[in-house]
Amino acid sequence: ENAERDGIVYVHENGEKKYPLILHCSPSGAIERCVYAMLEKAYKEQKEGKPPILPLWLMPTQARIIPMTEKFLPEAEKIAKMLERNCIRVDIDDRQLTLQKRIREAETEWIHYIVVIGQKEVESGMLAVRDRLARKIRKMKIEELITEIEKKIEDKPFIELSLPKHLSQRAQFYG
Repeated sequence: ENAERDGIVYVHENGEKKYPLILHCSPSGAIERCVYAMLEKAYKEQKEGKPPILPLWLMPTQARIIPMTEKFLPEAEKIAKMLERNCIRVDIDDRQLTLQKRIREAETEWIHYIVVIGQKEVESGMLAVRDRLARKIRKMKIEELITEIEKKIEDKPFIELSLPKHLSQRAQFYG
């Protein structure tokens, strides 16, 4: 590193100002190496029959809400607001695609929690949550989901979702 460029000086024992030698050490390497290591781990897990996954706190979308039809969009919005208030990155798949296709796309994006909202969920107050790690659908209250996610992300940094919350408003790429 260049101490002169950064204006870093020290006073030598003889009273003379000098530029120190600066050594930089990063045992894990650049950020790209860290990301590569996580992707390699996910690849190995996939080879073992496990779903590939990144740490929950790093995922751009930690939970995706999929209303069965447009009729359940207000309920999806309500749940999304509750998750957002608890520093959970959430989006809503409000596109006019089949439910199966929207679930499949969420799975290919490695989203940890996929919440499907339909009549049963609205009436019972219980969410149908697809848990990527557990590889099953669980019934749980919104508070239970929030608690589970908070435990997994603990004190990790939080940055809001940088994309539109509604998938219908995001750019679409074809080709």
